[in-house]
Amino acid sequence: MKLHEYQSKELFRQYGIDVPPGEVADTVEQATDIATRLDAGLYVVKAQILAGGRGKAGGVKLARSVDEVTSIAANLIGAELKTYQSGDKGIPVHKVLVTTGVDIEKEFYFGMVLDRARGAVTAMASSEGGVEIEEVARKTPEKIVKASFLPDRGLTRFQAMKLGVALGLQGDTLKQAITMFMAAAKLFVEQDASLVEINPLVLMPDGNLSAVDAKVNIDDNALFRHQELADIRDTSEDDPNETEAAKFGLNYIKLDGTIGCMVNGAGLAMATMDTIKLYGAEPANFLDVGGGATVENVSAAFRILMGDPDVKAILVNIFGGIMRCDVIAEGIVEASRRIDISVPLVVRLSGTNVDEGKKILAASGIAMTPADTIAEAARAVVDAVQKA
Repeated sequence: MKLHEYQSKELFRQYGIDVPPGEVADTVEQATDIATRLDAGLYVVKAQILAGGRGKAGGVKLARSVDEVTSIAANLIGAELKTYQSGDKGIPVHKVLVTTGVDIEKEFYFGMVLDRARGAVTAMASSEGGVEIEEVARKTPEKIVKASFLPDRGLTRFQAMKLGVALGLQGDTLKQAITMFMAAAKLFVEQDASLVEINPLVLMPDGNLSAVDAKVNIDDNALFRHQELADIRDTSEDDPNETEAAKFGLNYIKLDGTIGCMVNGAGLAMATMDTIKLYGAEPANFLDVGGGATVENVSAAFRILMGDPDVKAILVNIFGGIMRCDVIAEGIVEASRRIDISVPLVVRLSGTNVDEGKKILAASGIAMTPADTIAEAARAVVDAVQKA
């Protein structure tokens, strides 16, 4: 789950990490009111979208008066931004963050990610912060200093000091950095984050540090422990089918092909998609109904697949372990009653209660092609698409 910058900064404030004063606005009038109350000589107006590269796309603007804030907000709210992360499709801007500007002596980068290979959290710092940090990582990775820590132990003071010294910080500024880095690490662990990032981390002329930008991602699998975060999730930028799938406990990812895939288990999903590609077509999605799907879940899965105009055929590939084949069959029958499955359907069932499942499908009268192996099923569904 990605948090907006204004939401991330609110978390930063809770953990004592300094951020510039500011508030979020979803109307031009609110932006004007915020700027008036901030009463600063310099403002920053930032589009709130869940994609990087806002600055280069024109989504971050400086303003030197309240009138300028009003004008910038009017141009941003309701507009669409195209960034290097959003692709060709623009992302609508519904909110802007209005903050006070800061005098910048130097920009740094600080971030933390979950390092699955090490089984630890890796904190990173670089003296080359700002919008080009990706280029730094690509071209001069030696400028990025790292320190790994276990979640149950946290980032030590020594590690935080090592990162601060690597940035060239000294004296009271170094002490600030140590406190800030350790607070960010505490946030990372306590909020079950997968990413915490400050870019840029700004050194001001008075020697103080401020998190001018903030990015926090939360592990979806831990949201049950953080209802307050789940409640503020912004789904406006999500694929509607992914949002709908999540309601039924389905794992769905939209892809670029034409064959809708319904499977149980990520490994089987990958094998199914690979086999489809082997026979000359492309999967339209990854849809995993999991091991505990019900008739209702399966019916919802079909509704989602049929809601994608790119889907020209559907392949159901189920290996019944915990997930019984007869439940899948009943779900297919129920789905056919509720929605029009107007594309070719290929079904391969194997495992627990497979004979019962096949009997249910055979008695249903549904137009479908049965298959006994993945290869047979993939061949059949690819042929159906190519003949359409």
